[in-house]
Amino acid sequence: MDIIVCVKRVPETAEADIVVDETAKDIKTAGLVFDINEWDNYAVEEAVLLKEKYGGTITVISLGPEEANETIRRALAMGADEAIRLTDTAFEKSDGYAIARVLSEVIKTLSYDLILTGVQSEDHGYGQVGPTLAGLLSLPHAAVVNQIENIEGKTARVHRELEGGLEEVLDIDLPAVLTIQSGINEPRYVSIMGIRKVAKKEIKVSGLGDLGMTSDEAGERGSRTVVERGFLPPVGEGAQMLEGAVDSVAAKVVSILKEKGGVG
Repeated sequence: MDIIVCVKRVPETAEADIVVDETAKDIKTAGLVFDINEWDNYAVEEAVLLKEKYGGTITVISLGPEEANETIRRALAMGADEAIRLTDTAFEKSDGYAIARVLSEVIKTLSYDLILTGVQSEDHGYGQVGPTLAGLLSLPHAAVVNQIENIEGKTARVHRELEGGLEEVLDIDLPAVLTIQSGINEPRYVSIMGIRKVAKKEIKVSGLGDLGMTSDEAGERGSRTVVERGFLPPVGEGAQMLEGAVDSVAAKVVSILKEKGGVG
């Protein structure tokens, strides 16, 4: 069972003060802490669990600058065997489609039975890379997978999360692409000692030319979507608490909706 896991280095913004940069198309990252994308962390753990059960190898691939080595080494410390970093100024400002295109070019040169990605990234949250990657590689795929029940021969039985608490169970032919949902497992703790043990492990680096791509196929020029402007949502007036009997509160709600133009 040879598995490829695509991982991304992202800024932690949950408790940080976000500031839009001068281009109004991105945020200022100075001073922000970076870590592995949450969904990708679950994907790496799932790959390691599958390797422990079925044997095989794990190759992690990350598109990003040299600093992405921290994320890659974390995955190696968890149990991945090989690593590839895709780095080129031509890759900057790539949207989900362009990122998938770059990933597909290197994956075409590898041997694999399964490709795992996170459902989405914490910074953009588009959820496009996994399904687009499957399309570019002409592979079957399942999105929002919350359990890989069993793999037998060239078929995997997986569970995927649907809306409203529903779940779908399906058999998918391998090789395939699965996008992994958070909560599918409990990612193992990575110690500093564990990262030190893989500090000298080779991380192969490839750029645009190594993949046989042109500048029109990556970055902003190779993207299908372009960010026009980014901004923080305006702060509203807050909630208005209504008190009193049910009939009185209901009448107040109707009155407010009429005043705001919500009902006729």
